[in-house]
Amino acid sequence: MYQSDSEGWASSKDLRSHLGHLESELLFLSTLTGISVRNYSMKTEDLTNTEKKEKSIMKVLQRHRLSGNCHMITFQLEFQILEIQNKESLSSVITDLNIIMEPTEYSELSEFVSRAEERRDLLMFFRSLHFFVEWCEYRKRTFEHFKEKYPAAVHLPEGAASSCMVVRSACQPGFELVIIWRVQIDEEGRVLPKLDLLPKAPQQALELDRNRVLETAPLSFRALLGALGIEAALESLIKSLCTADYD
Repeated sequence: MYQSDSEGWASSKDLRSHLGHLESELLFLSTLTGISVRNYSMKTEDLTNTEKKEKSIMKVLQRHRLSGNCHMITFQLEFQILEIQNKESLSSVITDLNIIMEPTEYSELSEFVSRAEERRDLLMFFRSLHFFVEWCEYRKRTFEHFKEKYPAAVHLPEGAASSCMVVRSACQPGFELVIIWRVQIDEEGRVLPKLDLLPKAPQQALELDRNRVLETAPLSFRALLGALGIEAALESLIKSLCTADYD
């Protein structure tokens, strides 16, 4: 009797240790990727054919459902995995994927979600979502940094989480630089930033711009991005318009 109780206690202790280890791993993954899973369930269905010629092939359909979030973006996933096992091998394939995301201001995600569902590519969904959110958070921090550093010149009409930053100079009324910073997800799931410059100026200034400085400004800005990087290019842009404001 004593031996049995001791074995039961050891088994319970091992289970608690194993669960603690799993919780630590989940916490680490959540910290690393920003993805947290709140609810998860799975159901299985045996699809093995009972006919004699098919007896050696086992088929199991797994139905998974989970919900979670990646920082500020929440999602629900429903997907099916078909496992086929014979004497030589075991294979698994995702046969169906449905992604439900709560409405967000990130319009880029809609097309990406449809593409992930069509390809039934869970890995691409999680990987691209992680990097998409990372870029959006970086954009927000960058906009907030410049708003704090140049409060009179930098304006965020739709908030720091938007894709737009406006630069105005008190010394040059009518001149305005609009930076549009989008975060795009390409066909392969790669997440890339895309920044564009839209200069605005009074009509009189446009007529006097014989060297087409304003017209070529967007191309010059892209060259600046390639040479300096995002933050240094934005800093240079702000200073070029607002130098007198901060002398």
